[in-house]
Amino acid sequence: MPWSTHEIANQVPDLPDCNLFATDPALQEAVRRDAGWHEADLCESGAELGSRALRELAALANRHPPQLHTHDRVGRRIDSVEFHAAWHQLLTLQRKRNLQALPWAEARPGVHAARTAGYYLQAQLESGSLCPITMTHAAIPLLRQEPALFAGLADKLFSREHDGRDLPIAQKRSIMIGMGMTEKQGGSDVRGNTTRAEALGDEGRGQPYLLTGHKWFFSVPSCDAHLVLAQAAGGLSCFFVPRWRPDGQRNAIRIQRLKDKLGNRSNASGEVEFQDAWGVMVGDEGRGVATIIEMANRTRLDCVVGSAGLMRHALVQAIHHARHRSAFGRLLAEQPLMQNVLADLALESEAAMLLMMRLARAADQLQQQDGALERAWQRIVTPAAKFWVCKRAIEFCGECMEVWGGNGYVEEAPMARLLREAPVNSIWEGSGNVMCLDVLRAIAREPEGLILLLQDLDRIAAAHAGLRTLLDGLRESLRLPPPQLESQARRIAQQLVLAAQGCLMLQHAPAAHAEAFIASRIDANGGRVFGTMSGTLSETVGGKLAAHDGRLHAQILQRAWPA
Repeated sequence: MPWSTHEIANQVPDLPDCNLFATDPALQEAVRRDAGWHEADLCESGAELGSRALRELAALANRHPPQLHTHDRVGRRIDSVEFHAAWHQLLTLQRKRNLQALPWAEARPGVHAARTAGYYLQAQLESGSLCPITMTHAAIPLLRQEPALFAGLADKLFSREHDGRDLPIAQKRSIMIGMGMTEKQGGSDVRGNTTRAEALGDEGRGQPYLLTGHKWFFSVPSCDAHLVLAQAAGGLSCFFVPRWRPDGQRNAIRIQRLKDKLGNRSNASGEVEFQDAWGVMVGDEGRGVATIIEMANRTRLDCVVGSAGLMRHALVQAIHHARHRSAFGRLLAEQPLMQNVLADLALESEAAMLLMMRLARAADQLQQQDGALERAWQRIVTPAAKFWVCKRAIEFCGECMEVWGGNGYVEEAPMARLLREAPVNSIWEGSGNVMCLDVLRAIAREPEGLILLLQDLDRIAAAHAGLRTLLDGLRESLRLPPPQLESQARRIAQQLVLAAQGCLMLQHAPAAHAEAFIASRIDANGGRVFGTMSGTLSETVGGKLAAHDGRLHAQILQRAWPA
């Protein structure tokens, strides 16, 4: 048109190239505490993952979801899933950093913390491609318990090269492992599984079986093999089921369709049927759930890390937007109420990151030696953290979208994808209720672990009245009779996580920031809405701050995303 109607102004530029690690002081401090030897690699990865080019790659992988091809052009059954090239590039990035095997490939202190920090950076880029990596990572220690089977898989599991070809395992440079547990009639209650496993000869672990049945959610059906649950003669058992049989023929795993999901669009989740599919029993017969539970614990930790990564990216986008967008004569970032909201979000994000790193430290300690306290952090706190952090991520991403206003609600912006991604970690590997009941079960199994855990938190909180009150409330909840205890499982998980996060903030965050987090999380009048931190905050930090709370908010935001 030969005329102009308006000038484009007050629109926020895209987030520039940035180093996701170098711009995160709290993460840098956590890595230096537990895995300083990995800092250079994380800095290199952070620069790569923070580029605009890779953000566009992540968007491409989600704009072009995987496609199922059940037959080739002449009618042969192939059950193949075609992914966009961007998906394979994202997996190449993760394999290059050894995120699928780092703790099992390097026996050095802090290796779980190193891998967790790397996974956290990757989670800020794209979520769907995390799924096969976390399942492969969690499967390795389980498969190691079957030496004959593992001998033919080890080099391909530890390979730092991505090989997306659909070929027999023996012909591939690297492989990925998936999971298949839930069926139509059961969902989380896998005891109701009906898939049958018939022994081809001898029965028991390491022996071949034929499986007949179905799986309602089959994570990444293009993986080279899946660990599945099926009913053998001795009860529910775990099986290694490859896409190709040892004789080079396609295994009888029929992909019926791919799920049309709310989010996680880059990733494929399928419905499959087994028609005498070949598999090998892993673990003892009838002990399928017990065999796979350690794998589930590791994937649950990755759910926490993935949600924390989503929160971190949403926070950065919100702060960036507020620093460039003006309303009513001032930048959003200069307005007191917006500062309250953003500072509150920043504290939530840091507390989630500190919790995931503490759980990673527990894994490191347990890999070196057994310890009741670290086992309590892993078995009691992990399901509570999965419940709370994954649940908070949904509200968190919605709040960050709201900072963007209408611009955040359109698909061209990054916020819509982040919000769609957030619910999956709350659902996958056990929904909120399942996690909270797992907390109670872990406490019942290891009461001495709970005692040590509470003593550990008491030690940190000894001089803090607010945290002591929170811990007293947790103890009171734990004394409820069994029927009430179960009904209050969510409250107990929430109290436990808030106490743990408060203690971690007290240990590792700047004192004023820790006080702001603790005061707002134990403030019953504040509710759960972000941006309700008390206006008298500067008066409640032990007299050390004479600053107005606005300056404290600014300090929190500067730590979260240095301007």
